[in-house]
Amino acid sequence: MMHSSSTIRTSRAVTTCAALLAGALALTACSSGDNDKKGDGGSDGATPSGSAVTLPKLDGANLEIAAVWTGQEQKNFKQVLAEFEKRTGAKVTFVPAQDPIINFLGSKIAGGQPPDVALLPQPGAIKQAVQKGWAKPLGPDAVKELQKNYSQGWQDIGKVDGKQYGAYYKAANKSLIWYNAKVFENAGAKEPKTWKDLLTTTRAVYDSGVTPFSVAGADGWPLTDWFENVYLSQAGPQKYDQLAQHKIKWTDPSVKQALTTLAQIWAKKDYLAGGQNGALQTEFPQSVTQTFTGGDQPKSAMVYEGDFVQVNIGETKAKVGTDAKVFPFPAVGSSAPVVSGGDAAVILKDSKAAQALVTFLASPDAATIQAKLGGYLSPNKNVPVSAYPNPVQQKIAKALIASGDDFRFDMSDQAPQAFGGTPGKGEWKDLQDFLKNPTDVAGAQAKLEKDASAAYGSGS
Repeated sequence: MMHSSSTIRTSRAVTTCAALLAGALALTACSSGDNDKKGDGGSDGATPSGSAVTLPKLDGANLEIAAVWTGQEQKNFKQVLAEFEKRTGAKVTFVPAQDPIINFLGSKIAGGQPPDVALLPQPGAIKQAVQKGWAKPLGPDAVKELQKNYSQGWQDIGKVDGKQYGAYYKAANKSLIWYNAKVFENAGAKEPKTWKDLLTTTRAVYDSGVTPFSVAGADGWPLTDWFENVYLSQAGPQKYDQLAQHKIKWTDPSVKQALTTLAQIWAKKDYLAGGQNGALQTEFPQSVTQTFTGGDQPKSAMVYEGDFVQVNIGETKAKVGTDAKVFPFPAVGSSAPVVSGGDAAVILKDSKAAQALVTFLASPDAATIQAKLGGYLSPNKNVPVSAYPNPVQQKIAKALIASGDDFRFDMSDQAPQAFGGTPGKGEWKDLQDFLKNPTDVAGAQAKLEKDASAAYGSGS
């Protein structure tokens, strides 16, 4: 089973926005917002403020769109598709995909049944879809919509060899640590600004009788995100780019330093809910819910992951902004990291209807519908910030947009999928092994380098 937000792995480092975000997230008092009104108001589907995208009449057209989204995320996205159906007369079917989505699509294509459109969670996957001849370039309408609504950086990461193939529909801010406010209050713990402060906060929570962290070790992707935040902040953006492209090796001293830093938390059995073994059995949704259930004696006080954690907090009685609060991932080096993720719509079967659907997904109209439903973040700069249901999400959205073009893609998602995006293999597996045995830094580095060499060497 896919966990609800596995699609959030794509990480972009938005460095400049770190300071902005730090200020913004200090403002965590908020209501969780019941703004679940469907659509955008007007019964004809026109958006307020006249920003509506013009769509063709597509009566009788049938489309399939595939993504790895499940649960609430899938339900909310279906409301967006319903609006497209209402405006065009087309019929759209959502196809639930499995990770890695490239393998899933490969079997569909082999069987002669590709979906018309797919949402791809890694730029590496877009590149593969183009290399395999599956992806079709976006037409002038979709491109025009992207140019109007997205910073140049977001347009560029959807390009392969200078041609636009992907329209980024969804983003995430993945440099956040969520915490149980009651536990912090009882422990007299403060929101940390630096890694050193984080260790102090962790100790205070531990001394108060609550296990500090839930780590979702059963899923490999949160472990890669932990690593990337530490590495980006500590080694800096240039090194980060080099490691992402495998221009330096995983045996580099900078990787040793990052893993050694991570081990300051991962190697302390008492700091992890269930110890290392327990963490390796903990899937992402559970890592969140167990932090926010059990009153002031939860299984853990803190959980690291992106803004989409709110969807999982929503399954508990905790309220975002009062019971569940958040602070930016602390600065390990000179500045705090901001890592972000995203999913891009790519066309696999070209048609007027498929082009219209991607054009719609690139418009503020589509993103505004899902923004209002919560647990979602759009890289589209023309989505009104007021569409987000609470101040926490509004600040996270503002920070993402304010970062402009100054972001980098996360490593595991720039990497070939065999290394950076496959359960039980490559970086996911190597970091799970490191979590199991965090004292063996050199062993972890050697494994990472061996797997990276094999994957990057095979031409993707």
